[in-house]
Amino acid sequence: MSTTVVILAAGKGTRMRSKLPKVLQPLAGSPLLGHVIETAKKIQAENIITIFGHGGDLVKHAFSTENIDWVEQAEQLGTGHAVQMTLPVLPKDGISLILSGDVPCITADTLQNLLEATQSKGIGLVTLTLADASGYGRIVRENGKIQAIVEHKDASEKQRLIQEINTGIYAVSNAKLHEWLPRLNNNNAQGEYYLTDIVAMAIDDGLEIASVEPALAFEVEGVNDRVQLAALEREYQNHQAKLLMQQGVHLIDPSRFDLRGSLKVGQDVRIDINVIIEGECELGDNVEIGAGCVIKNSKIAAGTKVQPYSVFDSAIVGEHTQIGPFARLRPGAKLANEVHIGNFVEVKNTTIGLGSKANHFTYLGDAEVGEGSNIGAGTITCNYDGANKFKTIIGDQAFIGSNSSLVAPVKIGNGATVGAGSTITRDVDDHSLAVERSKQFVKDNYPRPQKIKN
Repeated sequence: MSTTVVILAAGKGTRMRSKLPKVLQPLAGSPLLGHVIETAKKIQAENIITIFGHGGDLVKHAFSTENIDWVEQAEQLGTGHAVQMTLPVLPKDGISLILSGDVPCITADTLQNLLEATQSKGIGLVTLTLADASGYGRIVRENGKIQAIVEHKDASEKQRLIQEINTGIYAVSNAKLHEWLPRLNNNNAQGEYYLTDIVAMAIDDGLEIASVEPALAFEVEGVNDRVQLAALEREYQNHQAKLLMQQGVHLIDPSRFDLRGSLKVGQDVRIDINVIIEGECELGDNVEIGAGCVIKNSKIAAGTKVQPYSVFDSAIVGEHTQIGPFARLRPGAKLANEVHIGNFVEVKNTTIGLGSKANHFTYLGDAEVGEGSNIGAGTITCNYDGANKFKTIIGDQAFIGSNSSLVAPVKIGNGATVGAGSTITRDVDDHSLAVERSKQFVKDNYPRPQKIKN
């Protein structure tokens, strides 16, 4: 049976106190709505219909590369009204999952369980049992079967003792949605069209309503303000940290670790406090990441040690390298095995060969460095002339003295030496020494300038 996902994402989110629509607020580095869309893709939904309203242009632009049917809810007249807006594009067969764009942590497993439970019944929902259900719509059952959803304000004293609540996540036959949605009315104090009314219609039609509970309570938590967003962020991060530790990762303090993407890990990986992992990353066996590092879309091979406060972005690092502290690897940085990159060294669009070292205060941009070379402190590749970028090539076993400037395009040969303080503008042959300095000038008994007194 084909699956459609309908996502309610039209709310303004006034309590966020932000110009950014609520569904674009970030959780773990991605918009709330983005999490829901990714989950829809995981369950291989044939159609994703997203209902937009406030800030619609921003929302659509943020997901312009996704295959989404966009439906506008110009007036905010309730959840039932929102889903009514989808009828012109909603398939007439198959089943729809109705989700909320501000409930980002629902998992593919829970939705798959809901779909399976609903297949033979026509309608199902996700419920949750809470110790304190105050404020939520209660699930009223008789002989174990759902008979009604009663809002807290309308519930009797007995019904308010019920701990099972409605989460607002549904699976419904599309044929039934086409039948039920046009019959919704707004004869209530709020003057809104409630999606929960389709449950009463299903019961009137003699249907049994399926239900499942999520494995984790935070899967169905919604976000209405910054406080809830921060709380959900920490729950989500704690869960991700737990999963990594179950894979054998040694997190020094799980409460001070953020994963804003995906991470593949080998054995005996060690991650210190306040590390942020973004995008798609991979850490090999025995990798150690020091405190305060930020690693984005990077792959670090086995045995590498990264010292504190280093920043990686789209870098590839070989085995048994030593990096940092305070190093920066920018896009295109490719380090072979046993490379040393030290404090305040920046590498961009540069390959560095086996065992080469740049230990202090160096910029290597648009360059190739061979094997076993040593780059002295303060060296820079001058790769940009103000209009175009050029390449610097440094051969094997080269030695670049401290405070050297290599003006690209330039090639330093195998075994070549560049004297400290040189500005190199021409190629240096293999096994040659290049020194470019002005002659030292000395004046005896030089009188320093004195501060002028008022």
